[in-house]
Amino acid sequence: MAKIKPEDLAKIQESMSKTMSLRDGEARARITVHMGTCGIAAGARKLMSTLMASLDERPEKDIILSASGCAGLCSREPMMTVELEGQAPVKYVDLDETKANRILEDHVLSGTVVEEYALAVGSERRG
Repeated sequence: MAKIKPEDLAKIQESMSKTMSLRDGEARARITVHMGTCGIAAGARKLMSTLMASLDERPEKDIILSASGCAGLCSREPMMTVELEGQAPVKYVDLDETKANRILEDHVLSGTVVEEYALAVGSERRG
C-alpha cells in the first residue's frame, strides 16, 4: 500500500489554506475523503492521492479536497462525501480510484449524482 508522502501533505495543506468553506462562497464544490483508520485500511489514501493528481491536472481551482475521520460505516469504506454549492451532500461508498474519478467527472464537474455508488443524500447533522 502506498504511503502519503510529505509533498502530498504539503499539497493538502496548500489546498486547505486557499479556501475557507462552501458557505463563504470560496468554492463551488467540496470533496471529503473519509480517512479514519478503517478508511485508510480500505484504501482511502489511494483515493486521496488519485483525486489530488486529477485536480492538479484540471483548470478548475474552486474545488476543495479535504480529509475527515471515520464516517461510521466501516464496512462500506473507502468513502467520500461530495458537496456542491446549494445542494445536499452525497455520501459515496465502496470506492476505488476509478470510481472516485468517475464521481469527480460526473458529479463534481457535471452535476450528475453517480447513483450506483451513492449511499445517501443529505447530512446526518441536524440544525
